Amino acid sequence: MEKIVIVCGTNRVDSVSSQIAKIYQAILNELDVENEIIDLTELPHDFAFSALYNNAGKNEAFNHFRELMAENKKFVFIVPEYNGSFPGVLKAFIDGLKFPDSFRDKKCALVGLSSGIQGAGLALSHLTDIFHYCGMHVLALKPKLSHIEQHFKEGTIINELYMTLLQDQAKKLLKF
Repeated sequence: MEKIVIVCGTNRVDSVSSQIAKIYQAILNELDVENEIIDLTELPHDFAFSALYNNAGKNEAFNHFRELMAENKKFVFIVPEYNGSFPGVLKAFIDGLKFPDSFRDKKCALVGLSSGIQGAGLALSHLTDIFHYCGMHVLALKPKLSHIEQHFKEGTIINELYMTLLQDQAKKLLKF
């Protein structure tokens, strides 16, 4: 079975996104699926200047992420809503990866979360457009976890529907 890489789409320390990534990892573990989390808090602090564009492949610390994304075929992106879209650090991360090899003919699932009502719906739409441009197939089921703070307590999602959506998505991603 293929390894699934979970990308926590923010570099905010102690974020809800990173906790949701760990919950998703637990779901995949229950399904006996090999997985790994890329937490954008672990990116080199200067990667936007030392690993992108003319510097592609020159930052050894970032190259680990480039290789991990290039060698795997399935991904889950945990996407918080920032200013009506997704975090800029996620876009910079994507821009630093090998194009088009990191995405073309690969598959991903997206999970949106927000403090507001939309559950990062616009963010998921923007990211879907980017992945389609890059040739990646995006799973249609995209849970949008709105008002996340009301449905999350002590590292646990307390909303049964939210957990069901994540579990269903993980199962669909395996068959995708």
